[in-house]
Amino acid sequence: MSLIALITIINYIIVAYVVYRAMLRPYREPASRLAWVLVVITIPVVGIILYFMFGETSIGFIRAKNMQKLKSEIFQNRFKATIDEPIIDTVPKKYHHIFRIGQSINGFLPVGGNKYHLLENSEAMIDSLVEDIDNAKHHVHILFYIWFTDESGRKIANALMRAASRGVVCRVLVDAVGSRKLISSTVWNDMHKSGIHAVSSLSIGNTLLRMILGRVDLRNHRKIVVIDNNITYCGSQNCADAHFSPKDKYALWVDAEVRFTGPIALQNQHLFIQDWLAATKEDLPPTYEYEQPNDIMDLTNTRISKDMSSKMNSLCPSQVVGTGPTERHDAMSDIFQVIISSARQSLTITTPYFVPNGPVLNAICSVARMGVTVKLILSHNTDSWFVRAASHSYYPELLEAGVEIYEYQSEVLHSKLLTIDGELGMIGSANLDRRSFDLNYENNIIFYDQKLTEEILKRQQSYIDKSLNISIEEVDAWSKPSLLWYNINATLSPLL
Repeated sequence: MSLIALITIINYIIVAYVVYRAMLRPYREPASRLAWVLVVITIPVVGIILYFMFGETSIGFIRAKNMQKLKSEIFQNRFKATIDEPIIDTVPKKYHHIFRIGQSINGFLPVGGNKYHLLENSEAMIDSLVEDIDNAKHHVHILFYIWFTDESGRKIANALMRAASRGVVCRVLVDAVGSRKLISSTVWNDMHKSGIHAVSSLSIGNTLLRMILGRVDLRNHRKIVVIDNNITYCGSQNCADAHFSPKDKYALWVDAEVRFTGPIALQNQHLFIQDWLAATKEDLPPTYEYEQPNDIMDLTNTRISKDMSSKMNSLCPSQVVGTGPTERHDAMSDIFQVIISSARQSLTITTPYFVPNGPVLNAICSVARMGVTVKLILSHNTDSWFVRAASHSYYPELLEAGVEIYEYQSEVLHSKLLTIDGELGMIGSANLDRRSFDLNYENNIIFYDQKLTEEILKRQQSYIDKSLNISIEEVDAWSKPSLLWYNINATLSPLL
């Protein structure tokens, strides 16, 4: 047998094996399976490499097994005691199904007794966090996808080092790819020297080995802050300046962040502990999960500035939703779909990346056809040409259904907000795209509170005031080459 014939036979065997894996891949749309089969068959060698790099949503068998084990041990043995309560009476029954879906993911039920403050901008968020760290008494737990060594990044690092010098236990967890500049910097070394426990999450290591063991681009996209078991932050803000590089060519990045105090902090604490254990194998003592000394609660509430205290509101029944490759499949997609489908008067969505799957797109169009006022606020400027092109392919269907589309001009709109009927909303790290649905670890908070919803609606209206309303006439005037380009990118999106 000639060498060429042998290579050809081996190639056919490998292609057949990869096609076999693609067809047996669980929790994937038929279109996605078919797309990968075509890529593998039609693009020799390269198609196979791409499949092993991006074709399967697996972080690796060993990692997944360890994370599931740790999650089970934490929840069943200790943390369950803090959330074992009925759905609170202040949540109307018409919204109970939303919180039941959230409960099916992490086991969390909505908890009341929370206070909140919608922060004005990125600078206000950083200043608020520095103040909270400076007032911390027991511990500070922080997880960011992106942490740069710019002014904001150094402010937080310096505040943590001050806290560590006072004896406050500080733990920092960052994504190995998103925060690679911090990890390779002197700031990272200084944090370690000061006594801060700082580690990275989901490191790639050997790229070839990682391709074999699991997908290389699954990232921890969460943004979690928990201080003294009572303060937590939730939103789109990374630990970086609004003018952060390499995206500063678009000027400011506009984020939205809410500071919560109360029992909801414990649910974010659970997510942090789960991610910390997965990254370090360190089993934190139970005090980080449910014990909350009265003096910590009192000091945390009284040491905030008078200006912030006057802006905070109470009750706010809330529920944390944490999703990712090792959680239930389609969990974040389910949350978006159920909340969107529950709208009866109004639905306003703000997201920087819009590449929805079929169920979410159908939910948006369906409520619009029912007569619900649906407003979709996207960013005209984005750091992903692929996402921008793919999102445009959905405009005709959305507009025909009656959805109002607004493209925020000038700056990069990075906020991730959803509100319905002026009563219920969601904020967090998840985008309305397939990466957030299937690939990234994300954390959101669902809340039922008319005042907070009204505040977020005002923030969303401020985005609309700086946006261009996209009309059906404008979309109809798109050239055939442009439409073809948009549709090609949307067709490729299932390959994620």
